[in-house]
Amino acid sequence: MATTGLQHVAAMYAGVVAPPLIVGAAIGLSGTELTFLTGACLFTAGLATFLQTLGVWKIGARLPFVNGVTFAGVAPMTAIAAATHDRTDALPVIFGAVIVAGLLGFLAAPFFSKAVRFFPPVVTGTVITLIGVSLLPVAFGWAQGPDPAAHDYGSATYLGLAAATLLIVLLLRRFTRGFVKQIAVLIGLVAGTVVAIPFGVTDFAPVADADVVGFPTPFHFGAPQFHIAAILSMCVVMVVSMTESTADMLALGEIVERPADERTIAAGLRADTLGSAISPLFNGFMCSAFAQNIGLVAMTRIRSRFVVAAGGGFLVLMGLCPTAASLIAVVPRPVLGGAGVVLFGSVAASGIQTLVRAGLEKDENVLVVAVSLAVGIVPITAPDFYHAFPQTARIVLDSGISTGCVAAVALNLVFHHLGRRPEAAKGTTATAAVPRPAPQSIS
Repeated sequence: MATTGLQHVAAMYAGVVAPPLIVGAAIGLSGTELTFLTGACLFTAGLATFLQTLGVWKIGARLPFVNGVTFAGVAPMTAIAAATHDRTDALPVIFGAVIVAGLLGFLAAPFFSKAVRFFPPVVTGTVITLIGVSLLPVAFGWAQGPDPAAHDYGSATYLGLAAATLLIVLLLRRFTRGFVKQIAVLIGLVAGTVVAIPFGVTDFAPVADADVVGFPTPFHFGAPQFHIAAILSMCVVMVVSMTESTADMLALGEIVERPADERTIAAGLRADTLGSAISPLFNGFMCSAFAQNIGLVAMTRIRSRFVVAAGGGFLVLMGLCPTAASLIAVVPRPVLGGAGVVLFGSVAASGIQTLVRAGLEKDENVLVVAVSLAVGIVPITAPDFYHAFPQTARIVLDSGISTGCVAAVALNLVFHHLGRRPEAAKGTTATAAVPRPAPQSIS
């Protein structure tokens, strides 16, 4: 149980620590604060996994389901941080928005489980693709170095370290098997950090300054603040997260031969949303299911939810050990950039996999994808496109994931539901009920 639980942690560790690294860097947190934020996200991921696997009352799917920080919230959270005048208020504003979105999602869970037909693969695939595409510029920025104002930003040394890390990950994925292949990104981060030592870009100060034992003090960064624009943005993210979790539960139910019915989906969504609402109390972010762990269950055929619960226990222990959390802060930004290309690119690839079964031979589905992707890519390719809009509105508009998701849902309703007979509408979205696990995707 211990070894297989650790394998689940290894498969999702990079996905858990990447969001706090991205958001922390956008806010300008120090190494010590970044270590604290990373540890808090590990701790809350463990709590959310307990809720999902062990369950309480009508909360928890009681399936071998790993929960952690969702990538869907990264771009909206960085947009919230950019729109906050005082960066010290950025995290409290984000935490307040996540709490409200989590509580609203918890109340909506039983109704959402009935409305899944409005989120077919053409919608979920578009959104997941946008998540990956929105995050890739972050990896490119990391690859150029830690400080955009420095004279050596984008130097051959930094880009070479990023390329070396990327090459190591690719070689491991190509020539290894089993457990080593599953943790290729983690090994790549370690190897890239070692390679970077002679170049003087590896800083071990965060480990030296970290305590062996610590607890994520509630509201460490300040009491949550509630801004309507930020709340709206995170509510959109919650819809995306609930949609992806529903698809993951349906896929996992098939793998463990316990089909997820409406009651199971509602209970699983309650665990996701309650875990998200509780997470900010301990300085964590919105939580959701991790699809790569579904692939691990399919590969190992170990279906016990208690094994995954053991993995959640390891996450909690890591969150209570700042020294363990500080290790990721040691990794140089260019090394993170090289691994990030694989990590974030695999998210986009997972979305494309979903779109493959979305029925793109139909012209209306092509239009849904085309327009939604275009709307979602606007903030990436033209960051000042919405400069004339009020600052509060830009929190939502500057997030390609939020705008792309709204566009995809609206266009799907227009082309597949409005003005159609119920039988016809149902037929256009039937494929949403039979998702397949995407082992390489990051939730």
